[in-house]
Amino acid sequence: MSRQQPQREPRPADAPPVRDRGTRVMHWAIGATLLGAFLVFRSFGSSDTGSAIGAPMPAPAASAASGSSPDPTVTMGATPGPSLPRSVPTKISIPTIGVNAPFTPLSMDATGVLQPPPAADRNLAGWYQGGVTPGERGNAIVAGHVDTTTGPAVFYLLSYLRKGDPVDITRTDGSVADFTVDEVDTFSKDDFPDQRVYGDTSDAQLRLITCGGVFDHKTRDYESNVVVFAHLTSSRNS
Repeated sequence: MSRQQPQREPRPADAPPVRDRGTRVMHWAIGATLLGAFLVFRSFGSSDTGSAIGAPMPAPAASAASGSSPDPTVTMGATPGPSLPRSVPTKISIPTIGVNAPFTPLSMDATGVLQPPPAADRNLAGWYQGGVTPGERGNAIVAGHVDTTTGPAVFYLLSYLRKGDPVDITRTDGSVADFTVDEVDTFSKDDFPDQRVYGDTSDAQLRLITCGGVFDHKTRDYESNVVVFAHLTSSRNS
């Protein structure tokens, strides 16, 4: 997967949601209707209409063969953590930002650039089917639009996630892979840390990627990517 690049309108100048774990979902739900109406208006002219996610990404085999170790800040340690057998994801749930969306498989084009989910469906996440499945040992890549010309999309509030937040992914084998956020970063697309984001890992990890930063109205694109780093902590039956 390339440097993921769902597109996104500049976020309104409102304060981030309250970070208290017991009240964040409530605050998000109360403000969702007004926020959505405001963003639908602001999102007209957004570039997120189905362009490529980002710059070429290294193929999984290439990154695994490189021999470079995963970033120590996002691994679970020298001893590999839990993992699951391969199973295609069907749904992603991120309660703290109100995400509950189905998956569609994503592929790279002939130039090695990952293509995004269809922009017509704003509540749709994409999983890079050329890599590992979420929960499988390795680095699973998930991308989603941040907004489209018709309003905010599935990963609009992705940058509001914080360390310790849960990300749950339901899989076709009936299991739910429970991930925990390690960190959230914003990287310039001109200086994107490919190996850190896409590099192979010894444990089951997850990357959630969307656009962020300043929206350039001349290029009709965002200048940065928001990346969530997470690791598998447990699993259960759906």
